[in-house]
Amino acid sequence: MSLTISATAIPDSKLAKEATAILREQGTDLLFNHSNRVYLFAAELGRQKKLRFDPELLYVSAAFHDLGLVKRYISETERFEVDGANAVRQFLTAHNVAEEEVMTAWTAIALHTTPGVTQYMKPEVALLFSGVGLDVLGEGFESFPAELREAIVAEYPRENFKEGIVKAFFGGFENKPGTTWGTVKADVCERFIPGYKSPNFCDLIANSPFPDSVC
Repeated sequence: MSLTISATAIPDSKLAKEATAILREQGTDLLFNHSNRVYLFAAELGRQKKLRFDPELLYVSAAFHDLGLVKRYISETERFEVDGANAVRQFLTAHNVAEEEVMTAWTAIALHTTPGVTQYMKPEVALLFSGVGLDVLGEGFESFPAELREAIVAEYPRENFKEGIVKAFFGGFENKPGTTWGTVKADVCERFIPGYKSPNFCDLIANSPFPDSVC
């Protein structure tokens, strides 16, 4: 680990190491590097904001946050975010982690693509969203310490990341595009599935089976 990023080093607890092993075994190099960057970005953002957070729980959440995109964890009907959240629940429960902490990790992963909500929730939930936003969309890029940012990227490279992460997203729900309705991931389906258009909320209201009364 570079001395430059030693202050935000990956937790070395038994639980964190097991989460790392699962991420390495089940994920891809792209997801491994992405998840580690997400944690390091999130941890630094937490320190900048002087938030009290559990580094181990935040790291495990980061390690599992995109595992809903890989074959072992993909369900037939759930959003990929929920698949990842369910995977972390199973992992943490098997290690006798308290239910409150399990629920925090579950929520962080389930909401990591949902804007406008997580900033009002527990620090681990808010920070995972912010770490993902920085790594995927560049949100907060200019305000994050440049030297630290560059050291993190050097340690966990962004090789062909912009194209690769979009393809990884699509691979996780190409067989269940309906699960992306109402989320930002619907854009991915519209980009890759010829002719696909996410349902329109106004149309769904208009086609509700309830009859409207006439005043």
